[in-house]
Order: sequence, then C-alpha cells, then structure tokens
Amino acid sequence: MSFPITGTADGERIHYATGRCWLGAILVALSKQGVCAILLGDDADSLVQDLATRFPQARLEGNDPQVCARLADAVHLVEDPSQEATIPLDLRGTPFQQRVWQALQQIPAGATASYGEVARRIGLPGMAREVAEACAANDLAVAVPCHRVIRTGGSISGYRWGVKRKRALLAREAQLDPSRQAVYPAVERLL
Repeated sequence: MSFPITGTADGERIHYATGRCWLGAILVALSKQGVCAILLGDDADSLVQDLATRFPQARLEGNDPQVCARLADAVHLVEDPSQEATIPLDLRGTPFQQRVWQALQQIPAGATASYGEVARRIGLPGMAREVAEACAANDLAVAVPCHRVIRTGGSISGYRWGVKRKRALLAREAQLDPSRQAVYPAVERLL
C-alpha cells in the first residue's frame, strides 16, 4: 500500500540510490531537507516505482553520487539497528503522523510497544488504530522504527515492507542485545 506524500512541491528534486542489504533491496531518497524515504523490498525497480507513487509531483533523479553516502548510512542502520539514527530526516506527514513517528524513535532497539501504548504515550489513548495507520504511512524504514510496534497481546501484525522482514528485524535486534527479551514469546513493554 502506498500513500502519496503530503508537502511535495511540483518539480521538487528528489535524489535516490538503490542497493542491497540483508533484508533485500533498499532505496534511499534525499530531498533538500534530508532523507525523505528509506524503502525495503525484493527488487530495486519496484522500490523506484513505489518512490514515484509516493512523490508524484517530484522530479526523481536516480543513482546520484551525493545519495550514495546516505545509502551507506541507511544500510549500516539496517545492519545494526541498535545504533542511533544520525541520518538527517525529512519527515513528511500530518502533525499526528509526525507525533507518532517521533514516539517510535524513542523505542530502543530490542524493545517493542503496542499500538495502544504508543497512543497513550502521545496523549491520545484510544487511537491505537490511527497509530497503526501512521506506522503504515511511514516512509523511513528502520530510521523510524515502526517494526517495533506490535499488537497488544504481543503478536506481530502487518508491516509495510512485509511481516517476514518485521520478524527478522525484531529477531536481529534481540540478538544484538541479548540482555533484552523483547521478542517471542514475552514482549517487553516500553511505553
């Protein structure tokens, strides 16, 4: 599912590059403000199509050398999600979505929170479904760690880049810090 990005100006230039990581294909897109998309998938062509759908008004320029450094940063973040994201981000979304995404960035690697817990954390209890929708609209895989949000009972729910990738990311994070027992069967509650 793709959501068109709000706030994209006609003709805005967005530079992107594609590569590979342990989860498959990865695409990083850069605007003047920072990284505006980190997309995961099975092949680069599909990711470029997804980017074009998300930024329908933008001029997309591929394989730009300035993006290669950000691509390397993003691959490093995917390889070791326990590292703090230092990539400058261009978060585009509604004020509510941005509140959710900022709350997600507070969940450390190896920990999880339910959609309801995130809703309570941002002061809007009862909006778990809307939190899930904000997670689905996230364009910045791993940098905005929506994969760390699970159902109340601890089960894994949908993930825009596939449930298999979500499980793999959570398992990898648990291995990076074995002192945390945030994944299967018990789920650590953060928020």
